[in-house]
Formats: sequence, C-alpha cells, structure tokens
Amino acid sequence: MSLQLWLAYLAAVFVISGTPGPNMLLAMTHGIHHGLGTTARSTMVGLLAGLAVILGVSLGGLGAVLLASQHAFEAVKYLGAAYLIYLGIKTWRSADQSNLDTTGRPDASGAWARFRIGVLVSLSNPKAILFGVAFFPQFLNPQQAIAPQAAILLGSFMAIETGWMCIYAGGGAKLASWLKRGQRMRWFNRTAGGAFVGAGVLLGSFRR
Repeated sequence: MSLQLWLAYLAAVFVISGTPGPNMLLAMTHGIHHGLGTTARSTMVGLLAGLAVILGVSLGGLGAVLLASQHAFEAVKYLGAAYLIYLGIKTWRSADQSNLDTTGRPDASGAWARFRIGVLVSLSNPKAILFGVAFFPQFLNPQQAIAPQAAILLGSFMAIETGWMCIYAGGGAKLASWLKRGQRMRWFNRTAGGAFVGAGVLLGSFRR
C-alpha cells in the first residue's frame, strides 16, 4: 500500500468516524449515564466488536454478496432499522437519572448488556454498513497481498474510531453533572432517542 493511499484513507476515516452517528451517540449517552471508564470497558468494546464483524464480512467477500442479493440486503436493512427504532424508543422513555450505585459510582452490573447493545448498534449502524460494504473495499488492491493491506486498514480504522469514541464518551461524562439539573436529562434522553429513531428510519429508507 502506498503512503499516499494510506494517508487518504486516514483522512477519510477521521472525518467519517468523527461525524455524529449511532455509534458515537451511544458512546456519549453511556458516558453520561455510566462514566468514561465503564463505557470504555463495555460499550466501546461492543461497538468495536460490531465494527470488526462488518469489516470482516467485507473482507470475506460477503459484503458483495449482500449487495448483490436483494432479499438478503432487505432483511439486514430492516432488522437493523427495527433495532435502532426500538433503542430510540427505549432511550426516550428511560429514567432521567444516571445509573449509579449507592457509593455514587457508575453501576457496572450491566456490563454484558452494554457490550451487547454496543455490538447491535454497530451492526445496525447505516454509516458503518455503508463504510464496510462500499467504501472500505475500494482501498484494497486485489493485485497485492490482501492480508497486509487489511491489517493496516483495520488497525488504522480501529485506532481512529477508538479515539473518537473516547472523545464522545469523555465529553458525555463531563456533561453528566450539568445534565442532572432540572429537566435537562429528560430532554437529552428524548433528543438521543429521537436521533436513534431517525437513524433507524434512514436505514430503513436506504436504497442501493
């Protein structure tokens, strides 16, 4: 892989990853409710695992099959859209208070649940799906060894994505005390829930 191509890839990934979407919204929301450390150990690991699955599918050639099969594409699209809408409604109706234990620290008892949510949000994220099946393969040169190229691209992507997630989750953690005043948390939950629903509608209306 040429240095010029890699730098172009880094620039594109930096912008795409940093753009607000379901993954970053979930990182920020969980940062607010559970703190940066807990979010990093559960939610962010799940988000990255989901992204790894999408990119692995793309590398395995299944992304091209998915795009070629109308029925498979529609099934994946509507399942993802339904989950994002469900998560949006649940977020809208969620409690206004952060999930804290009696010591005032983020409750880590739901780590597996947060990991699972992270995986499912990644797998249903329209931006991640489009990146994995349409954008990512364009940087692979089929005339050269795929494994080294994939390692460079995947490693770069995961590093940039992790950095942005930390920024969003850390920003959310810093906003937590401010949002607890008055009705701010309620309105934040409604805004975040509406954004998840919007992402689900966007995914459901997407046409190849």
